[in-house]
Amino acid sequence: MKMKLLESSSSSSLFSYVAVATTTVLFSIAATAPLAVVGFVPAAGTESCTYTKSELWLSSRSATPIGEVITAVGSGLDEEQFIPAKKKILKEPDVWEYNFGMQDPNLPMPHGIVKDVSDAETFTITEEQIRTLEEDGVVHIKGVFDEDWVDYLRKATSYQVDEPHFWAFAGTASKLYDYIQRNVWQTNAAFARFYYHSAMGHVLSQCGRTDEIRVSTDLLMVNPNKGFKWHQDNQNGPISWEEGLRFWITMDETPKEYGAPVYLQGSHKNDVVDEQAVFVDIKQEKLKPYNEKRLKFRTMPGDMLIWHPRTIHKVDGPSDGIWTSYRRVLGGTVAKGGSTYHDKRGSGGVLSDLGRHGLNDGQPLKSSFFPIVYPKFDKEEAAERDSGKVGRNPVDIMSKLGGLVTKASGDKFGSFFQVLGSRS
Repeated sequence: MKMKLLESSSSSSLFSYVAVATTTVLFSIAATAPLAVVGFVPAAGTESCTYTKSELWLSSRSATPIGEVITAVGSGLDEEQFIPAKKKILKEPDVWEYNFGMQDPNLPMPHGIVKDVSDAETFTITEEQIRTLEEDGVVHIKGVFDEDWVDYLRKATSYQVDEPHFWAFAGTASKLYDYIQRNVWQTNAAFARFYYHSAMGHVLSQCGRTDEIRVSTDLLMVNPNKGFKWHQDNQNGPISWEEGLRFWITMDETPKEYGAPVYLQGSHKNDVVDEQAVFVDIKQEKLKPYNEKRLKFRTMPGDMLIWHPRTIHKVDGPSDGIWTSYRRVLGGTVAKGGSTYHDKRGSGGVLSDLGRHGLNDGQPLKSSFFPIVYPKFDKEEAAERDSGKVGRNPVDIMSKLGGLVTKASGDKFGSFFQVLGSRS
């Protein structure tokens, strides 16, 4: 039942396989369970969180190489020369471990915040940082979130990895990441409340010189196994390039050897790369001025990276694809105030817009499917999220993906899969 998304040599047949696999899984779910299936249910007595703060907040799936050292003692091996086999820090979930529906780890909010009541926090950035984003296409803002917020995000991530959601199945099973889930805020209440109450929206509003920020789409990403070669982002939700801002919020220290994103300075201004493309050949002549100016960011816990969706960048994973440490990131795209809905059916961009929100092309982007988080979250939108109304819908998924199972659109979408596996 596990989907291996990267084995086809033909982009069109590859995408057809993805669509068919998705259809099969969705209809098998519909046949065996009601649509309103409930997700993770805490055991009796665990309704409130009893977590305590820790330095890393490891998942219960974490590998423990120290166990091999212990078994070597008394076995006749030279204990000083014994080196445990290199193991991934996380194990892939078994298929029966995936959850459906809504999830809530019931984490207490930092700083005395009252959930769904307190206003969002603020964090003021400088005019120089805003201009850096506008000129370079990327800006690194350090220390936006303190130890308490980082601890909160780590706990939310640990819970999510321990209770994997079905919407992470394809990316995780294909070995893209140790764990990866799009629109995690829709299913995990802890991430929704982070958006509602943290300073994230304030920082992004300043960067975008806008008085409103809505979440377009997000991603919880734990350890990119294959790395992503040079690309631009087109999974930004139903908005245009100029209406969006990409963001990263990091929970761990980036290793010195790999894992740090690299950007081509100013490349968001290029007029060479087609807007449908994901993979970018940076050796082409017209990209030479950008290729010669590279910016590398070794982010630390609590930092934010913010960039223009067209800024060309890459991330290298470990050469063997095995992470022995954590690199946990909450990232995605937000929409600036005044954004409109763009129907992207027939293009790869539709994959980040699979909800049954009822918006039509050209309408204002105002919907609980794209919740406002700055200047203040909307309680009615939050209630619709909590009720399960906001989310992906099997019927809508089939409708929107139908336009992609063609040779022409498959070729366009195939560019997405070329970003995997290269360290060039």
